[in-house]
Amino acid sequence: MTHRYLFTSESVTEGHPDKVADQISDAVLDAILAKDPEARVACETFITTGLVLISGEITTDCYVDLKKIARKTIKEIGYTRAKYGFDGETCAVLTAINEQSKDIALGVDNALEVKEGKSEADLGAGDQGIMFGYAADETEELMPLPIMLAHKLARKLADVRKNGPLNYLRPDGKTQVTVAYEGNDVLYVDKILISSQHHPQIKNEKIKADIIKYVIEEIVPAELLSEKTEILVNPTGRFVIGGPTGDTGLTGRKIIVDTYGGSARHGGGAFSGKDPTKVDRSASYAARYIAKNIVAAGLARRCEVQIAYAIGVAEPMSVMVDTFGTGKLSEPELENLIKAEFDLRPAQIIKNLDLRKAIYRQTAAYGHFGRHDLDLPWEKIDRVASLQKRAKLLQNK
Repeated sequence: MTHRYLFTSESVTEGHPDKVADQISDAVLDAILAKDPEARVACETFITTGLVLISGEITTDCYVDLKKIARKTIKEIGYTRAKYGFDGETCAVLTAINEQSKDIALGVDNALEVKEGKSEADLGAGDQGIMFGYAADETEELMPLPIMLAHKLARKLADVRKNGPLNYLRPDGKTQVTVAYEGNDVLYVDKILISSQHHPQIKNEKIKADIIKYVIEEIVPAELLSEKTEILVNPTGRFVIGGPTGDTGLTGRKIIVDTYGGSARHGGGAFSGKDPTKVDRSASYAARYIAKNIVAAGLARRCEVQIAYAIGVAEPMSVMVDTFGTGKLSEPELENLIKAEFDLRPAQIIKNLDLRKAIYRQTAAYGHFGRHDLDLPWEKIDRVASLQKRAKLLQNK
């Protein structure tokens, strides 16, 4: 018997301190990959009142101006005056960069399979870990509805701030959406929560009315709203102090926002600031690519894929599939289908998804998945026909 339940996901705007940090880290990564696609980058950013600290391990032959990149990113987000909570022109920017550990490089440059004579050339995974990918048929993006609505509301907050009519808003903000389900089916939006930094002279009554009109009604389909839908805007009554003045920011602290809003499991590794030899990033993209193509092929309504790696080893330790009872094939059959269809060695993931390009800054706010506004290789559904063919052969056995 199916049951009714509520599920909630949140997003944050590009001006949230953690997202500022993510965007700086990925802007650094993009600047380096644009000059040196083979570079090894693990860039972490910390941001607080008047200060940015860029640290990490970077191995490259090229030069990029880290301070200039950080300031440019901050100003593009909208932190151009100290009273907004930060000023990209006058803040201090410190750097503390080392080279990647040579011990790690030993395993990445030559996988265990190469050392054992099983392969002529292969990259080993840049770390051990588990990565998850997920897809569901409840939205056109094949993503969970709560996180997609939360992201779209957050992006709309930034749009009406930058381009009008709500130019009294400021960069920091958060959104949260609660959706009512029955089994796997969406019923309606139960609650919407939006908190947005604003000019101190604007009253909360006006902010709420404007956000309902110019943000919520523009984004949330009318058929998903009902008399039961509760809308909260700046529930404390005031949100003037924001940005890094209100809270410190750190790369990798919004991993659930970055992925599926809690609808799927997460291995724990962050994405931003990491080059694609780090399987935290590349294998998570591959897992999403697999799950999305399985759902697009009609082989399941919901699909979660787990991939596990050992540092310095090319082949994954394990591949697991869960379709939550919606699969047209059994989980073991789907796992065998995945192993036959997708090469999950890091070097092949990088090659097949073309990941050595400067494409990452654009993903560092509003989610890495379900982005129809971006041309991201892991969002393509170009393996549908092949998966359907393989599935048909399995079903006919």
